[in-house]
Amino acid sequence: MNLFAKTFWLALLLVAVLPVRLAAARSLPLEKIQLPPGFEIAIYADNVPGARSLTLGTNGTVYVGTLSTGKVYAVIDDDHDGKADQVITVAEGLNSPNGVAYRDGSLYVAEINRILRFDDVAAHPAGPHKPVVINDALPREAHHGWKFIAFGPDGWLYVPVGAPCNICAPDPQKYANIMRMKPDGTNLELFAAGVRNTVGFDWNPEDRTLWFTDNGRDMLGDDSPSCELNH
Repeated sequence: MNLFAKTFWLALLLVAVLPVRLAAARSLPLEKIQLPPGFEIAIYADNVPGARSLTLGTNGTVYVGTLSTGKVYAVIDDDHDGKADQVITVAEGLNSPNGVAYRDGSLYVAEINRILRFDDVAAHPAGPHKPVVINDALPREAHHGWKFIAFGPDGWLYVPVGAPCNICAPDPQKYANIMRMKPDGTNLELFAAGVRNTVGFDWNPEDRTLWFTDNGRDMLGDDSPSCELNH
């Protein structure tokens, strides 16, 4: 990964974890964040309320999902100077549209119990867009029901389903797992069980194996139990 790519993705990460207004953004103590050699960090966009997950589309457009605002945004850097010039609402009124994934000109958005596809978002980010429901067979429980989604190197869309509780042993065929489906929403199947609540994953480009986070139980303090990065 070259220096530009490292800087760009760290800037995008900051969009997701620090969705703040300009005045607050200017006071962020970025110098206190420890980075590996060759990495840099900066504010990319400061007016993306509720930013949670993101995916990169064509021409550098970043699509951002939210957990509580019900909106999905397109963040556009018109002059390619490393700072966003536009934040456009692609969709609103959705049910925790946390997960976003981009493929072949379409934006895939994960609500609690269904996966939507918005076509032609690259050409017309502001819409209005009428979503295509590609799958609505996922559980409806809101507890750990928000989803991070991504397309794997096999072309399938990977969709996690968190445990519907803090501590329990739910049906492993329905909950606490990672599912996958074809891009058209068919062939939904179980990929990995025993995953309480993953909020991010990616594939090793060399051997195509999956690495994913898994959040531990709540209400035991900030440092216990340890959350996990699994392979």
